[in-house]
Amino acid sequence: MKFMKRLRRYFPQYTVANVLAMLQNSKREPEKCEERFDGKLVVITGATSGIGRRTAIKYASMGADLVLINRNRQKSSQLCDEIKNDYSVECSDLIADLSSIEEVERACTELLSEERPVDVLILNAGLFMKKRTETVDGLETVFAVNYFSAFLMTWRLQAKLKKQDRCRIILVSSEGHRFAAWGLRMDDLQWKKRLYHGLSNYGEAKLAQLLSMRIFAEDFEGSGVTINAMHPGAVKTDSGKDNSKLYKWYKKNVMERNLKDPDVSAEALYYLGVSPETAGINGKFFSLTTLEDPAPPAVDDEAARQIWEVSKAIRGLE
Repeated sequence: MKFMKRLRRYFPQYTVANVLAMLQNSKREPEKCEERFDGKLVVITGATSGIGRRTAIKYASMGADLVLINRNRQKSSQLCDEIKNDYSVECSDLIADLSSIEEVERACTELLSEERPVDVLILNAGLFMKKRTETVDGLETVFAVNYFSAFLMTWRLQAKLKKQDRCRIILVSSEGHRFAAWGLRMDDLQWKKRLYHGLSNYGEAKLAQLLSMRIFAEDFEGSGVTINAMHPGAVKTDSGKDNSKLYKWYKKNVMERNLKDPDVSAEALYYLGVSPETAGINGKFFSLTTLEDPAPPAVDDEAARQIWEVSKAIRGLE
């Protein structure tokens, strides 16, 4: 869709009320769930630091067993050992670089061989880049990790999850999807034709995530499986750690000065995964634990179908 066409399509849908609601929600504290999760199985991607790490510890502290999908073997092993020692729950890890389609597929194969039902699947892995790079598969890296790995993992696991009649899938999304204010450039999802811009690229990846969620939500309707997305709040994370020294200095000394601890995000992810109040909610966007309307391009069903077909074509899925 050409830019002017997208502009005419989405501009009238923006409202002051929507923006004000977003700003008000950003000040809210998350709801908390006190129910335990003993003996349930939770899968988390990107769990060695930040939001993923705190979320793994939160679930373990409430009795859940864990499978953690991480890139760094040493950090992953150390975290699993820490969790088992501190909370006496089961914790295993799968080592996979989620920028690689082959490694995402391998992780999915391992999960499909797991006899126990997966009660909560938290797709948290993500990154932010200031410069364009490509993966081994020729995909733009942020698109591959932030969007396509979550899409492919959900696709590969959907039959198992439907068969077990229950699972809450939670996409760690972002208000950053609003950086893609005029929708996706379907003709240039890999940023080969445009001047690369980190925030815009990040926004498009998160927007793609919200759009494909709409199709998954339709497919899961009535199956006992739900899929929702959440903005984890303005918290300190390791996002951007692969960027330049200047960016890392700026992030630490300027951007993070007013950010919250990622325990806030962990509380929200526990609430969304366990609370009876969120059971059955499907295909929605939360700011922490508050339901929120995403930006207009994120509720465009035509665009959702387009990114769905493009995503299937990348891996030849049917």
